[in-house]
Amino acid sequence: MSRIHVLHENPAWLPPLAEAFDRNGLPWTEWFLHEATFDLASAPPPGVFYNRMSASSHTRDHRYAAELTAAVLAWLTRWGRRVVNGPGALDLEISKVRQYAALERHGIATPRTVLVAGRGNIEPAAQRYFPGQPVILKPNRGGKGIGVQLFASSDSLGAFVDSDAWQAPVDGLTLLQEYVRAPRPAITRAEFVGGRFLYAVEVDTSDGFELCPADACAIGDANCPVGEAPRGEKFSIIDGIPDTLRVRLERFLAGAGIEVAGIEFISDFAGRTLVYDVNTNTNYNPDAEQRAGRAGTVRSGPGAIAAFLGAELRNLAHDVGGGREGDQGGWVAARTDRERRG
Repeated sequence: MSRIHVLHENPAWLPPLAEAFDRNGLPWTEWFLHEATFDLASAPPPGVFYNRMSASSHTRDHRYAAELTAAVLAWLTRWGRRVVNGPGALDLEISKVRQYAALERHGIATPRTVLVAGRGNIEPAAQRYFPGQPVILKPNRGGKGIGVQLFASSDSLGAFVDSDAWQAPVDGLTLLQEYVRAPRPAITRAEFVGGRFLYAVEVDTSDGFELCPADACAIGDANCPVGEAPRGEKFSIIDGIPDTLRVRLERFLAGAGIEVAGIEFISDFAGRTLVYDVNTNTNYNPDAEQRAGRAGTVRSGPGAIAAFLGAELRNLAHDVGGGREGDQGGWVAARTDRERRG
């Protein structure tokens, strides 16, 4: 039976999507890509494959999940399977340097960034490229804002890098980035499904850079640090984004082969709008969607994804008669593969 196959490595992020699939009566299967076995000589099962591999997979002891996913995506595309967020999306998900290069090719501005390899090169690079300025330290392959820190000067940055608190990025690549001063402590995250703008969220950054909107990412009160009174909602859905930016971002996604994404940007006092992160494994904040009247509808993140993938599955079923689905022979998949809705 043809179905939706969800490729992922974090079960905590799956329930909202599972609920949307089940609410729409969609047949689906999850592929937990941590340890698995695949017979590359056999055809994958029929259906639509949705890649949700995260750049932060290594923080959950799934060090090689992204590499495994890249291999599986190559296998799927070799057999002509319909893949949402395929190899091109994964390539950008796990490298901010490649994200920035792709964004800039489409005329989308990014913050000034310096790539550094080698712990001993970080402080000298900060002194050379950001003298007397605050600087942001971030891993090239991160996720959820993990490892992103602001330093007032290269001296304070150097003290941190020389300390036991320093942890090398998983790919060995560190980024130094200009600190963008915004009129308010907030960034905007624009959500896209099927390559089209869905809605935008304003995110309060007063508490720092760990901006994962999923319930599973929350520690203590979702809207404030433990021990502090709430200052307001951390995630708030807003009316939209400028049309010129929306069009540019949609063209970028189409060129990069990305169909589902959250793109984060910030505006400074000078009016510059700078994109600094592309999340191809995007999550949604249920409280913000509830307040906006979107929860449980096709206007929600999970609802829109379910509607999009459901339509792709129906299109595929129609095309099978014409032979587009290809060989539907035997396969060996992840031993943790679990099927839903028979």
